[in-house]
Amino acid sequence: MIKKLNTILIFAIFLFGMSFINGCIEKNTVEYEVTFNAFWSEETHSDDFPSNPHFSGLIGASHNNSIHFWRLGELASPGIKNMAETGSKNPLNEEIGMAILNMNALDIISGSVINPSPGSISVTFKVSENYTLVSLVTMIAPSPDWFVGVDSLNLYENNSFVDEKTIVLYAYDAGTDNGVNYTSPDEQTVPPVAIYKIDGYPFIYEDELVPLGNFVFKKIE
Repeated sequence: MIKKLNTILIFAIFLFGMSFINGCIEKNTVEYEVTFNAFWSEETHSDDFPSNPHFSGLIGASHNNSIHFWRLGELASPGIKNMAETGSKNPLNEEIGMAILNMNALDIISGSVINPSPGSISVTFKVSENYTLVSLVTMIAPSPDWFVGVDSLNLYENNSFVDEKTIVLYAYDAGTDNGVNYTSPDEQTVPPVAIYKIDGYPFIYEDELVPLGNFVFKKIE
């Protein structure tokens, strides 16, 4: 138990220290606020809507193009798998920590849950000219392994950081659980399949694929 607590403490110090060091080394850092607006409700997605709709805590990072944390058409990492299945930020935060250590990421992004949905939360983070990309995810809960997020969103356009950018969020399947509805029992997908966008049930309303929310990124002056 003591060894486990020491490991957690060391990792926490490591994450804070690396973010602080990177922030000091990096020139021209820019701060952003991202607001997650969750629209997901029984009115927007009536098919078998769960009784306790919520989203897990936001988790992600600002990073460069040498790394990505998830990608449509690729297998989920252990961190993405656990986030999508359980809502846990671990071990995705460890994957981000290693990216910071390897100088491929600048800042970890960690926000609170939305419970219940609909609702909204905001969190701030830093980017720089060497780390212009943002990846951010949260679990759709309850669900087998469904999530919303962005992969390597570039906040730097036309030689400057954008003032504001809105990303509409649709559901993705992590490809690690065979469940077909919100409350399906756990059944691991063996072997796992690549991450894919869910373009049908239960996210269709009146024959149209309906988003679950959006991310609004705003530069802080």
